[in-house]
Amino acid sequence: MTQATARHLLVSSEEKCDALKQEIMGGADFADIAKANSSCPSGAQGGDLGSFGPGMMVKEFDEVVFSAPLNEVQGPVKTQFGYHLLEVTSRD
Repeated sequence: MTQATARHLLVSSEEKCDALKQEIMGGADFADIAKANSSCPSGAQGGDLGSFGPGMMVKEFDEVVFSAPLNEVQGPVKTQFGYHLLEVTSRD
């Protein structure tokens, strides 16, 4: 089964998500932005979600994680939890 590793951050608004994406695209460190802004407990680890397979995350998240290019910030991705930025760090 395919496995992926990814990191993400979670915020409550699309506007905040867009602003944080611009900071990261401008050179800010994803992990630092996640630690400072993410409402998900994974934010304490810079947004690191570890390794997981298809179906282990919500559908909207899975669709991006298992199709997006590696090491490129994706989002905002809306789920029932809020708005995410995600970066797939490996997939095999």
